[in-house]
Amino acid sequence: MREFSAAFQTELMELLKWRRDVRHFKTDPIPLDLLQKCLNAFQTSPSVGLSEPWRIVRITSPDCRAKALDNFTIANADALRGYSDERAQTYASLKLSGMRDAPEQLAIFCDESTLKGAGLGAQSMPEMRRYSVVAAIMNFWLVTRANGLGLGWVSILDPDQLRRDLDVSDDWALVAYLCIGWPEYETLTPELETVGWETRAPEITLIEK
Repeated sequence: MREFSAAFQTELMELLKWRRDVRHFKTDPIPLDLLQKCLNAFQTSPSVGLSEPWRIVRITSPDCRAKALDNFTIANADALRGYSDERAQTYASLKLSGMRDAPEQLAIFCDESTLKGAGLGAQSMPEMRRYSVVAAIMNFWLVTRANGLGLGWVSILDPDQLRRDLDVSDDWALVAYLCIGWPEYETLTPELETVGWETRAPEITLIEK
């Protein structure tokens, strides 16, 4: 059995702690070989039935980026209207997207109609394909962080509109819009904790049956 040293285990836990959702980026470009090195993490990822349902779209054209940013702006304004008083003020003060600055932006989809894997494990729980994409994104996230990059996951979007704007298959479901770049600063504390939006649970609670 492959064994890992205590030092490596400690470093792994440190990596997990330092994986933060980054929204403040420098505009310096990322070398393509470094981006590809990080993307290789998808090939190490588990997937239901070995279906590998992730579909990765690199957003490079000014037109597509502008449409994605407009999408976020509209969705963010809609979300703000759902809050009031202090919550609304706090929400309005948050920077919830690095889309204006991040040098690399990826839309990650799940191919719901893939024939790869022959449906194994997904017939009773088809959502397992999307879970597989999420697991792959986490692998990618950790590798980007280990290479000094930051990643921000933008979820305030209209997924159907983005799919249409990017002209991808109707069978592809948006899982994540990712902004990647060199972070302006690093911190162990999530921004939502810093501004008092929410606090992290002090420990994991097990429910036994």
